Amino acid sequence: MSTEQIDAIEGHGFAIDKDKDRIQCNYCGKEVRGFNRLKHHLGGVGHDVTACFAAPDNVKDRMRGLLLEKKKERLIKEVGEIYHPDLPLKRHVSPPKNDPKRMLPTPTNPLYTSSNGEGNGEMWKESRNVDDYSGPCRPSSSKKGNNAMECPPNGSRNAYGGIHISCKLEDEDVIVKEEVKNDSLPHVAKLIGSFFFEAGIDPNVIKLSSFQKMIDASISCGFGFRVPRHDELKGWILEEQLKEVSKHVEDVKSCWGRTGCSILLDSWTDQHGRSLIRFLIDSPRGTIFLRSIDASDAISNTDALFLLLNKVVEEVGVQNVVQVIAHEKSCYMEAAGKKLVEKYKSLFWTLSTDYCINLILERIGLLDHVKKVLCDAKTVTRFIYNNLLPFELMKKHIHGGYLIRQSKFKSISDFLTLGNILSEREKLIYMFKSYAWGSSAEASRPVGKKIFELVNDPFFWAAVTDVTRVTNPLISVMQRIDGCDSAPMGFLYDAMDRAKEAIKRNLGGEEARYLPLWSIIDEIWDNYLHCPLHSAGYYLNPNLFCSNDFFVDAEVTSGLLGCIVRMIENPSSQAMIVPQLEAYTLLSGVTLSEMAVDQRSKMQPALWWASYGDQSPELQKFAIKILSQPCSAASRFKLKKDISELVHDKSRSWIEQQMFCNMEFVQNNLRLEDTSLFWDHGDRIGPEESLLMDDWILKV
Repeated sequence: MSTEQIDAIEGHGFAIDKDKDRIQCNYCGKEVRGFNRLKHHLGGVGHDVTACFAAPDNVKDRMRGLLLEKKKERLIKEVGEIYHPDLPLKRHVSPPKNDPKRMLPTPTNPLYTSSNGEGNGEMWKESRNVDDYSGPCRPSSSKKGNNAMECPPNGSRNAYGGIHISCKLEDEDVIVKEEVKNDSLPHVAKLIGSFFFEAGIDPNVIKLSSFQKMIDASISCGFGFRVPRHDELKGWILEEQLKEVSKHVEDVKSCWGRTGCSILLDSWTDQHGRSLIRFLIDSPRGTIFLRSIDASDAISNTDALFLLLNKVVEEVGVQNVVQVIAHEKSCYMEAAGKKLVEKYKSLFWTLSTDYCINLILERIGLLDHVKKVLCDAKTVTRFIYNNLLPFELMKKHIHGGYLIRQSKFKSISDFLTLGNILSEREKLIYMFKSYAWGSSAEASRPVGKKIFELVNDPFFWAAVTDVTRVTNPLISVMQRIDGCDSAPMGFLYDAMDRAKEAIKRNLGGEEARYLPLWSIIDEIWDNYLHCPLHSAGYYLNPNLFCSNDFFVDAEVTSGLLGCIVRMIENPSSQAMIVPQLEAYTLLSGVTLSEMAVDQRSKMQPALWWASYGDQSPELQKFAIKILSQPCSAASRFKLKKDISELVHDKSRSWIEQQMFCNMEFVQNNLRLEDTSLFWDHGDRIGPEESLLMDDWILKV
């Protein structure tokens, strides 16, 4: 691709609306607002834009260079280019060190002229002490479109309007400033830490992109910036933020008619015994927080729960909702879901994939040999986490400093931790063979000797390896479903089949070993996890459909036909989709295009249909809606529960209650917009999951 082709931003994306307000990236499929935002997306420039992961390196580099050059030009226009042909680019001459006074030259060049254009003939006065200098001139904000310069507070103008500026002529100023900067960095970091600790703020908050934006903005305001008052934060600042967030939410809603959406449920019981439910709406353009409710009076009443769910479905739009995903199994919630599906035939009720995989791992964890391995592994971690020397050795030798890994689900946490222990096997063995351990008092005690023997026991490690050969394929499914950039509906069916085959292969193909595990997986799949949407997604995923190992059975065909009947209620539309489906099945029609064939494995399935399915409009619309849906509920988004619990405290005035509702809406939607905060299964233990891991840490 030539430089001219790269520079033409229109060649890297296409408008999905007539006004060209929404542009879709050709490489990763992300939608952005306008071609200018697309350029930032490709160049990875800006805090408020997600960088493209699929664009070629030469495109990324060129876009980044164009943006930075444009920014440089804009700054030069705002400040005025500090350059004149008679001035050297860099001053190296300095007066003698024993000269107590430094003299500055007379500014006779055009850069230092009065407003009437006359040169200033007055000799420059002796420079003031550097402490008296209050900073450089900056563009005046009082006159728009003007490059008028503001004089520093301590500066003065001569009779002709020239500005007297005190400065040093040596590069030593830069050196001094760098030294001060380097010395002040730890001090600033300590002050930030002091604020976090005094306020009791979770240190993970520092990962928020808005935190760095806040620091950058306050620095740009200069010394003496006044932080907002308490009443300002609760007043106009909250109102302005609410307007911005509401605009983003409306923007996300605008795509629901085309892509469909999923309602994600998240419920919990707080310390006051209240049953709270949070409603999120997920779609390709983003996930939004709708609201939370106190369902204490309805949680054990099927009809009451149905009314709550029905209200949300009607608010979102029945025609937009493809599925409702429950985050866990509850007899009352499941019964309410069945009533909902009976009323609205076009939507589906499903269980979160990570919850179901946790159920599978929970059943596997009850097997005797697996239970023994987990018990031995917990013996090692309890000893390390409850004794100072091995704990310090772990932080020194283990990658990341910790052995325990966290998840929202107990059994997933157990096997993530077991896998991490296996990956650190050599370092653990080295740690307990080190001089620091061998010469310690703990090493000579019975419990220390027991741990030493266990860590150096090859049979223990062989047993751990066997267990992880079973659990790792299942954890990989969960990580792919929750971590992939595209909606996973087109991949789950195939991923579960591949996980079963991987387990069979890892156990040497011995039926006596893998068939009991397959039975556990099939039981959870058939009774909890599987939904016709998964079969339809598998069939309509062009990458999988055209692969050599694509396999169609009764479960796939019945699931696909079931989705057509339920989601396309118009008989004439159903009749039109049949020949289009036959054309897709026979690899004709949309798939005849060479470009379409080439892009099957490179593009997200829903994006592929949007780009190449125009010849089959009914099938295209149907496929996009199915392939745009998630498979997991709200646990992957790391939303805090504190603010929602405060919202439902009935002891406040109406005005205060409304303020907390606005804060909840703003906080949750801002966090959902920051994709860097989504659940990472590799995170070490956090405050909300610590109770799940007590048996790995606390002494029995």
